[in-house]
Amino acid sequence: MKKSADSDSGSTRVTDESLQMESSDLGEDGLPAYHQANLESMSEDAKQKERAFRKKLNQEAREFISDSIHKKVKLIVHRPDFEWEDQQEYVQLSKGLMPIVQEIARKTLPYLEHEVASDFARSRYYGSKFQADSVAYRDYRYFAKKRPPTESPSLVVGLRVDESASMSAYGRLEAAKRAVIAVYEYCQLCQIPILINGDTADVSKMEQMSIFAYTDFDKPDATDRYRLMRIRARSNNRDGMALRIMAERLVKSPQKTKLLISISDGQPKAMDDYTGSYAVNDMKQTIQEYERKGITVLAAAIGQDKDVISEIYGNDRFLDITNLQEFPAKLVRMIARYL
Repeated sequence: MKKSADSDSGSTRVTDESLQMESSDLGEDGLPAYHQANLESMSEDAKQKERAFRKKLNQEAREFISDSIHKKVKLIVHRPDFEWEDQQEYVQLSKGLMPIVQEIARKTLPYLEHEVASDFARSRYYGSKFQADSVAYRDYRYFAKKRPPTESPSLVVGLRVDESASMSAYGRLEAAKRAVIAVYEYCQLCQIPILINGDTADVSKMEQMSIFAYTDFDKPDATDRYRLMRIRARSNNRDGMALRIMAERLVKSPQKTKLLISISDGQPKAMDDYTGSYAVNDMKQTIQEYERKGITVLAAAIGQDKDVISEIYGNDRFLDITNLQEFPAKLVRMIARYL
């Protein structure tokens, strides 16, 4: 990635090499490289770190809902493993997507505006700004130099995937996976921190809410892309709780622009009474609360309840996906507009 015009080189030219970043971990053909799967291959230290991270995610999630209507809901945050078959599925689904994603990234990168600190580093032997009050020190450090720009855009993305049972119908699950792949790879190419969670409700009486932490900006890993293939159509959906947990994570991130996108095919519904106007009001209040905290919340609707989802999120926050084949590219382009 090239720096903005304020950097020393002043170049914004994007080369093919800039699209082959280490973080994207792609092979020579532009597709993800294979990695050894399963936890058995991990060292004991790596296993311990993974368990500690999962424990941290569970503690944080429970803290985030402690003052909400969901505080009594039994919650578990999972970190799905992946198998060889998941790697194969990822490569298969990404084949047709990667050229599109790379092209969008290639068009986006030249226009990225990198942050430039407004302050100056003082007491320099040379620089672009003369500091007259420093002359009294007679140490020749009379100049200030503008601090360099950061190396990545000030955007963080949270992607929430509804894993309710109805996602199994009409090809929605595969469409959601393809969209998630496209967003993930685009964010890797553009060095955008990304958080991807799936969720479902009412798996059991002891697990009323299930969060599946697929990728996390606090613990990025090249193999995270294969975890995404563990997205499933499972049970019910408690949308307001899922959005609250992800929004809290974004609030704490240092980036200026915080984008939270929900991929869903229906309106919220979970036991015992999380449905109808009660659930809708919870979602609306959650969206309003976190928009006041600087989170931009958007919805991508891929199911039969598009009108309800549009009413919940509002027309200005709603993306209607009629053609599921166009879904991945549309979602990536929508994210690109926030750079």
